[in-house]
This record gives sequence, C-alpha cells and structure tokens, in this order.
Amino acid sequence: MSAAASVTSPVDTVTIALGERSYPIRIGAGLVGDPAAFDGVPNATVAVVVSNTTVAPLYAEALMRTLRQRHAQVRLIVLPDGEAHKDWPTLNLVFDGLLGDEATPAADRKAVLYALGGGVVGDMTGFAAACYMRGIAFVQVPTTLLAQVDSSVGGKTGINHPRGKNMIGAFHQPLAVVADLDTLATLPDRELRAGLAEVIKYGPIADAAFFDWTERELPALLAREPRALRHAIRRSCEIKAEVVGEDERESGRRAILNFGHTFGHAIEAALGYGEWLHGEAVGCGMAMAADLSAALGLLPAADARRIARLIERAGLPVAAPPIGPDRFLELMRVDKKAEAGEIKFVLVDAIGRALVRGAPDAAVREVLAARGV
Repeated sequence: MSAAASVTSPVDTVTIALGERSYPIRIGAGLVGDPAAFDGVPNATVAVVVSNTTVAPLYAEALMRTLRQRHAQVRLIVLPDGEAHKDWPTLNLVFDGLLGDEATPAADRKAVLYALGGGVVGDMTGFAAACYMRGIAFVQVPTTLLAQVDSSVGGKTGINHPRGKNMIGAFHQPLAVVADLDTLATLPDRELRAGLAEVIKYGPIADAAFFDWTERELPALLAREPRALRHAIRRSCEIKAEVVGEDERESGRRAILNFGHTFGHAIEAALGYGEWLHGEAVGCGMAMAADLSAALGLLPAADARRIARLIERAGLPVAAPPIGPDRFLELMRVDKKAEAGEIKFVLVDAIGRALVRGAPDAAVREVLAARGV
C-alpha cells in the first residue's frame, strides 16, 4: 500500500508474520464493542482486563460486555495511571489480581489477559502475561495513538528502573492487537501530540513518502480527522510489522525503531518518569538524533532541520531540559543498545533510511549543547 493510498474497508488488518506466533492488528471504529474483532482468541474460562484509573471508567465495561460472549468469567484489574507507576509494586497488583483470594480462585494458565489502555498498561500487562505461570496469553487493546502505532505492536513488554527505561522485561507477543479508532476521541491533546511523535518516526527511518504525507497531513492529524488517523495508524503498523517480522528480538534491523529513543529515554530518566510524556521525550530525541546525523556528515543539514520542523509543528519539544551533558551521557550509556559502555545511536543517512552506529562524545556534546542541555 502506498503512503498516499486511502483506506476504505471498515476494518483494516495488518499481520505480524512470525510463524506460529503471527497475529493480526485490527484497525477500525467501534471494535471494543465488536465480538468479531477478537476472533481467533481462545474461549478460555477466565479473561482478565487490565486497565487504569483513567481508561477503565471510559471503556472497561464495554470491553467486558463484549468478552462475556466468549469467556465465562471476566475480571477487571485497575492500576494507577501514569509512567511513574510502571514499576514492580504496580506490576504486583496485576499478579495479586491473577492469584485471587479466598473469594476468587487463581487464574489458570489458560486465562487470557486484555491490556486496555496506553503504552504503560500494554507493557505491564504483557510483562505480567510473560511471567505468570511462565507465560499466558494476552491481547492488546490500545486506547492511545502512541500505543496504537507503536507500543502495542511487536511483543516488547516490561517495566522501568530508576536508572533506565524498560530495562526489565521480556519479549512476549500478543494474540492480537485491536485498535479502536473511537477511543482516540477521549484522548487529551497532549497525549495525541505525544503519539504523533511515533508516527513521525517511521518516515525518517523507513519511508520517505510517508514522511512527505505526514508533513502534508499534519493539520488533519492534529484535528483528529478519521481518514488521516486511520491511514497514519495503518501505515505505521505496516512499517513496524515489516521490521518486527524480519527481526523479532532486536538483534539487527529492529533497532532502527528506536530512532530518538536513546536521547529520549535519558530525558525521561533524568526528569523522573512522567514529567515529560514518552512521545515528548522521543520527539526531542529525534531532533537531537537528526542533528547528530548531520554533525557526522550522514544527513544534509537541511533534512535535519526539516525533521525538527515537523516535530515542532506537531507541538512537541525540540529543546531539551538542562540536565547537563555529563549526566545525559551517563544515562545514555545505560541504554539497551549500548555495547561495552559505548552508546549506539539510531541515525539517518537519508530521509527514509536509518542505521545504528556509535558517535564520538565530542560530537554528542555539541548536539546536546545546541539543544539546550
């Protein structure tokens, strides 16, 4: 499908091709209330919906009503909302709910978890599913733009550590991803803009035509036009599906999906998780990664400025907080891509093409200074 193509079918399906672990991403309106959206999920006796205090009042009852048509028991676990709660104590709330009490028996290993929420809920539910009884099934039901285009797809699950984001986790693929476009209607503007950071990411790393489309259609995306959002979500998922299908466990090409994340994760860790939204930190990180690409002679400076302009037009920060270069470098060395203490960056050598490589500290410091660190 070309970047300019329109989507006409009521439900669009993108497949993550991983052999016996393959699964569909279903994109459409009204899917939370549509039993057909969950076709292929086993009719296990117990279903457990994991959500948070913001999303559960909006959508949990509708989802549970749908799931009661295929599961005899449907339970709900409500977690506190926010990146600051993506930690061991909150993860244990999921295990507590699964293990039950005197009135509620423990969920067995055929139970299915449903992650209803944004990236934090999805990551934590997936990690709980990977760990409980050494692995049970789960389904992603993402309700934020960021989760629909990125974090719900690909099987990365985990929690944060004070020294690094997502440093504790597992690869555990869902049975399906059900992206209901209607849930974006209740998304705060700040969260929408944060999700656009992950949409913008796909153009520089993999699809120049999609980058052009995003530049043209940004006003429609910010206005939440269903046509634009549907296409942005589908094309983002198509790109991620291709990359994940080629490199499920990030041993090679999949690392390009972390464009902007090495810088962005350092911002989140330095400020305390939740001070900046993940997409805000990634947006700033992409501007810095584009700057570094230009500083190393990989990318024309005009293209680096073009990337930064689009990020800024989306309402995302392009100036970093004054963390200090030494602290920034220290935090980036904890990044999962680092090897023997050497920071590995996702860089761009043309809009639509990315690579992973190291960079001299001096060049990184210049970029940090230029962006306000």
